Amino acid sequence: MERRSYQQWAREHQQKMSLPPFDHGTQSKFTEPPNPTWSYCQPVDSTPAGRAWLEGEEQGWKIINTAEYDRFKLYTLMISGIVPRPIAFVSTIAEDGVENLAPFRCIAVTNSPPLVSFCCSNGPTRIKDTTNNVKNSKGGFTVNIISEPFVQNANVTSIDAPPGFNEWSISGLTKAPSVHVKASRVKESAFSMECELFQAIDIVHPTTGECTSTLMLAHVKYIHVRNDMLTERGTIDLTKYKPIARMGDISYARVGDAFRLPRPVWATEESKVEEAIQRL
Repeated sequence: MERRSYQQWAREHQQKMSLPPFDHGTQSKFTEPPNPTWSYCQPVDSTPAGRAWLEGEEQGWKIINTAEYDRFKLYTLMISGIVPRPIAFVSTIAEDGVENLAPFRCIAVTNSPPLVSFCCSNGPTRIKDTTNNVKNSKGGFTVNIISEPFVQNANVTSIDAPPGFNEWSISGLTKAPSVHVKASRVKESAFSMECELFQAIDIVHPTTGECTSTLMLAHVKYIHVRNDMLTERGTIDLTKYKPIARMGDISYARVGDAFRLPRPVWATEESKVEEAIQRL
């Protein structure tokens, strides 16, 4: 019932909106990073864009206890905040020969219990610190979403430093206290999640037996979302959020034009589907 009510809202909302036609002439292009002169340890407020971003903190934060929050509202909040998410378009064949094709989010989000997932790839010489830290975590960890104003601050923490190096020291980012876990959250992030390990799944190569990566299922206990990012519906305003996506090689992407596609409902679309099939 919750999903159908959301679909109905999406359809009605789209009917009320006056949308321009899809722009087929726009092409992706490479540009300079948001701060082309960024250097190690440079704080976010060192640029006009960074200072403008941090002004939103003046409105404070809404802290959400996921155990007490409405399941449907929690799910809509999480899928609006944990973006962009890459899509895995999966084709399969069942034992009875029936073919199937369906899209899946590579970063999974569930709401009961609230979980997010991420994958830690093991390096050629050692298991990453994050893998060991999460597996051995007694006080939990945080998952923070990256936005344009501090993408370079975040990127520098991927440096191949030796074990035990503190990446916070070169990031220019600010530690903020959590309310449930011991680990700090990133203050500059507009959407942060305090997490406990739900399950760690080691991905073992079927031929070599090597553990190539570990899939982490994180149980979200608390969410910190900046008030200036929230819409009246309690979801994230994409135009303010400015989330960043990781692409191939060393490329990142920002969110450009967006469009809305209501999910079709069989009860209302069946006749149209059958008519279309008959015309094949």
